[in-house]
Amino acid sequence: MSIDTTEPETPPDDPATTSDERVARLVHPRAIRWLHWINFPLLMIMIWSGLRIYWAEDVYALGIGSWQWFAFFPDAVYETLDLERRLARGMAFHFAFGWLFVINGAIYGIYLLATKEWRHILPDRHAAKEAKDVVLHDLHLKKEMPPQGKYNAAQRISYTAVLVMALIIVVSGFAIYKPTQLYPLPLLFGGYQGARLVHFWMTIGLGLFFLVHVLQVLRAGWGNFRSMVTGYVVERRSPTGTADDPAISAPSVPETETNDAPIGGSA
Repeated sequence: MSIDTTEPETPPDDPATTSDERVARLVHPRAIRWLHWINFPLLMIMIWSGLRIYWAEDVYALGIGSWQWFAFFPDAVYETLDLERRLARGMAFHFAFGWLFVINGAIYGIYLLATKEWRHILPDRHAAKEAKDVVLHDLHLKKEMPPQGKYNAAQRISYTAVLVMALIIVVSGFAIYKPTQLYPLPLLFGGYQGARLVHFWMTIGLGLFFLVHVLQVLRAGWGNFRSMVTGYVVERRSPTGTADDPAISAPSVPETETNDAPIGGSA
């Protein structure tokens, strides 16, 4: 790609030129993007193989006493997804890919600590109130959007909750996998059955988050999705050097993690 090095006819500080300048701003480092997309198929395989294991003893349901509202899961679900057999295959996939899930998560945790990216994720003392305002804004019940950094308060609370759920899933999974060898680990959950119950419901919670996450990405539009693929969002510069169009402006990030490049530049 060639770069035009000729002198512009209009001075650089002329609003006629600067107001239409579009730049790509880095918001998601390469490591975050790789770990995010590697985790996606791993999580899908873990849920798929976990359902095969659960099929062998599907004991959980929602209800009160003998009054059952919903069973996890109806036979039609197992039949439709072809999950009503091959328990051994499900266990083999679950245990093998479980290690990859743990390794990917460990690398992510180390990266957050080493780069101090955790500061963008962990909620602060104002997060609860700001998260409420974010929800009201998304429901069009409040006009003003609360101030935010790289992520808004609702996102920070959600992402932190997901990290906690993932950690509980891993610990309870080990308690189920090796209850004797890793004793007294199952005692943290009240025994083997308690660990299995916690493992199951944390997985349901993670699945619900994934569903909401996908819906929010679709709601946010193509630019949001593209930023997690390329790492960049596109923004239009105003004469003062700030984003002129809020719809395509990037979240604020520390200067050490920001890199502006003309549209078409390499990521």
